[in-house]
Amino acid sequence: MKPFYFKQFTVHQDRCAMKIGTDGVLLGAWTTLKTKPISILDIGTGTGIIALMLAQRSNAKTIDAIELDEWAHGQCIDNFENSSWADRLFCYHAGLDGFVDEIEEAYDLIVSNPPFYSEIVSSGNSSRDAARQNKSLPFDELLEGVSKLLSENGLFTTIIPFKEEKAFVGLAATFGLFVNHILRVKGNPKAELKRSLLEFGFKKTKKIERELTIEIKRHEYTFEYQELTRAFYLKM
Repeated sequence: MKPFYFKQFTVHQDRCAMKIGTDGVLLGAWTTLKTKPISILDIGTGTGIIALMLAQRSNAKTIDAIELDEWAHGQCIDNFENSSWADRLFCYHAGLDGFVDEIEEAYDLIVSNPPFYSEIVSSGNSSRDAARQNKSLPFDELLEGVSKLLSENGLFTTIIPFKEEKAFVGLAATFGLFVNHILRVKGNPKAELKRSLLEFGFKKTKKIERELTIEIKRHEYTFEYQELTRAFYLKM
């Protein structure tokens, strides 16, 4: 499989079960840096795409990532080391529960593009199935881990199916995490809402809710999507 070339870095993905997709790019581009985080954590990093995007966008001194799959972990390390920000990027081979037990310092920003298929669907590739299905990182375990690793004034961002948004927001509140920004995404003007990008913090604030349409028609992207991703895609 050919590498995926972005404007300032390249991502190899031949050893990763989950390939680069719109979800990860959306999250990496949309995640706020308004708090000027010094430390960032990417949970379930896969290829490392989101961590790399945040390295390009921020001056954070520490950008850590965790990945449980052995093959993806190795590829993520290679992608980090081949980037311009290798000195700020580090990938741990760990699950979230074990990582929480080991790490003492909190992070200013946490991001995660989690597995979210609750249905048991077999593709014949066990690594891909684990990466896609939330039994490998249930939402309650993700949110509990975030609540323990996030600094007092830190922010957590994620992307999930739109149909899961209400339940996810309610579950997050039980861990003291309150949604303050939502971006709902659909593929084209006639399509139904497909994804929700969510931003959480420990403090309740006035909630901002917006929508984004990716394409006007096939391969004709909206101005808003182009503006969001222009710093990354070669042809945007």
